[in-house]
Amino acid sequence: MGRWCPRGGGVGYLKVRAGATASWSCRGGQRSSVGMAGHVVLSTGAKMPLVGLGTWKSPPGKVTEAVKVAIDLGYRHFDCAHVYQNENEVGLAIQEKVKEQAVKREDLFIVSKLWNTYHEKNLVKGACQKTLSDLKLDYLDLYLIHWPTCFKPGNEFFPLDAKGNVIPSSTDFLDTWAAMEELVDEGLVKAIGISNFNHLQIERLLNKPGLKYKPVVNQIECHPYLTQEKLVQYCQSKGIVVTAYSPLGSPDRPWAKPEDPSLLEDLRIKAIAAKYNKTTAQVLIRFPMQRNLVVIPKSVTPERIAENFQVFDFELSTEDMTTLLSYNRNWRICALVSCTSHKDYPFKEEF
Repeated sequence: MGRWCPRGGGVGYLKVRAGATASWSCRGGQRSSVGMAGHVVLSTGAKMPLVGLGTWKSPPGKVTEAVKVAIDLGYRHFDCAHVYQNENEVGLAIQEKVKEQAVKREDLFIVSKLWNTYHEKNLVKGACQKTLSDLKLDYLDLYLIHWPTCFKPGNEFFPLDAKGNVIPSSTDFLDTWAAMEELVDEGLVKAIGISNFNHLQIERLLNKPGLKYKPVVNQIECHPYLTQEKLVQYCQSKGIVVTAYSPLGSPDRPWAKPEDPSLLEDLRIKAIAAKYNKTTAQVLIRFPMQRNLVVIPKSVTPERIAENFQVFDFELSTEDMTTLLSYNRNWRICALVSCTSHKDYPFKEEF
């Protein structure tokens, strides 16, 4: 998968420009390059665009237009999930743009995720087929296990007991993974990965007896208040690409409290952005890119969708990268608090 530069005691940053060859430069003189125009290369050899459009919390009435606008602007990577309840509308946009020959299907990189109530082996294929049907696609470029936590199957996305705790299922995610591997063999998905897994869970998966396909991606929350340095380093050492979700801090999350910190309003990050004549959002998107992470900012506003893609024409200095990393406070937006008692709850470990 490209050649990863181990970070060891130093910090490696990726220098990225659209249409250019990116070079991974590491302190200590080690260098390796990833030939790309804004892509990372997965362990399968597939190219995954560094910047994608996130669709979590994008309302069905607005997401079709947002995806169409994004395709016209040059986005080729779209991050979806069954639980977002808008895949049908995303699919309409893709279908329309392919039909009018604005883009070819093979030039798109479409990601979706298996929800927690479908972890049982006999439910995985049907869940994937439902997503494919909604998206109006023959295959996915990448299908992720959304969370390591398996819930009781049924119509409720979050089946709760009388105390408000999620009702788990006894299914082991290793068995779920075996069903995911079958999707690759059947041609329904090109590659499989994980999301919200901690390093011990990844280690367990990598050591699974009879493992056929390694996860190519771990999608995790990542931003300057949750820099995830140890988990990123671990994943990259295993050849697993990291995708950063909520890079802007998900200011539109339904459970936001007035006293919560705000990345977009952080005066220190605003000051860095001003130096480059860029917006705070653009700095927050560029920051993970230079850590060799894929990043999926979400917006349904055409101007913001455009702004979020204008991140290939500048480069944060090593000093500013180090400064942004120093803002870590282990502040997690998506903590899945209703699942803290689940045996596979991922956030009890340090990383």
